[in-house]
Amino acid sequence: MSIILKRTLLFFLLGGLSLFAFAQEAEYLKIQNYKVYYGLAQHKPQDWMILRQFENEGKQYFLMVNPQTLATKIDESNFYTVKPMTMTEARAFFKQAPYQKALAKAESQSVMIQDAGIESGVPKEMGISLTADLCPSHRPLDRRIFTDIVTEFKKVEMPVPIALSITGVWMREHPQDLLWLKQLQRNEEIYITWINHSYTHRVSATAPLKKNFLLEPGTDISYEVLETEKAMLRNGLLPSIFFRFPGLVSDQQLVYKITDFGLIPIGSDAWLAKGQQPKAGSIVLIHGNGNEPVGVDDFIKLLRSKTAQIAGKQWLLYDLRQSVDEEFESAN
Repeated sequence: MSIILKRTLLFFLLGGLSLFAFAQEAEYLKIQNYKVYYGLAQHKPQDWMILRQFENEGKQYFLMVNPQTLATKIDESNFYTVKPMTMTEARAFFKQAPYQKALAKAESQSVMIQDAGIESGVPKEMGISLTADLCPSHRPLDRRIFTDIVTEFKKVEMPVPIALSITGVWMREHPQDLLWLKQLQRNEEIYITWINHSYTHRVSATAPLKKNFLLEPGTDISYEVLETEKAMLRNGLLPSIFFRFPGLVSDQQLVYKITDFGLIPIGSDAWLAKGQQPKAGSIVLIHGNGNEPVGVDDFIKLLRSKTAQIAGKQWLLYDLRQSVDEEFESAN
């Protein structure tokens, strides 16, 4: 099934794009007892895998993933028939689903110190999946990324999909920029997949990679993952099942810790500021936090070089979820 058709079906199944955007904007301001919780949630016609459980204003909620489409949602737990599972049991139950295959692929690439995880989507599709990282920064959001993609794609593809790797510190320090992004989504100009990029984005200017970023001794990985998710929910953002390592740095043990949270590590085969050129199906990495204008400039040049192909629907931006899903749905 083509990515474009699957994207249409996804919006239809979730009740329409405007309702989908609204669902992302629900703010959970009084979260309590937020915890990892795995299980099967059944409500015909779809089975969901439960990832998290929490309470808010007297109600119990689940964060769940559709193992076939990789879409996530928040819903009240009493709407479902629930079967608690361990992570091992849940992965065995959904072993034929694209979600489980993507987790396994990320683990198979876990030995690399940099860029472990899923690096590209479906190469047969003419276009890319754009990811922009929002690491802690004193500079404002580089809004050119978003205004330019809307300008280029508004006649052929709306809303334009983009995946944003967001940190808890960036959310805390840039509330107005976050509101601006949410307004673009509310206006159905962009559709954002929110990637967990850790809460603090620990980094040292002098430490070697094997002791840097999330590999720094003393790092509380549970805090880095779960506090970011809670911050997303308080700000009306829907957490996805993707995680991006700060600096793209990890080791095998860390990768398995992340997949044990039910999250799929996402790398990149085209970090533009490092001179890596995108191919068909690439997961492109730029920084939208104002710290990497060279990468943003390179992306804008790439975008403008594709103007004719974009107009002819021969080069598009793809939803990261469908790109990954399509790869593993076809890999039987």
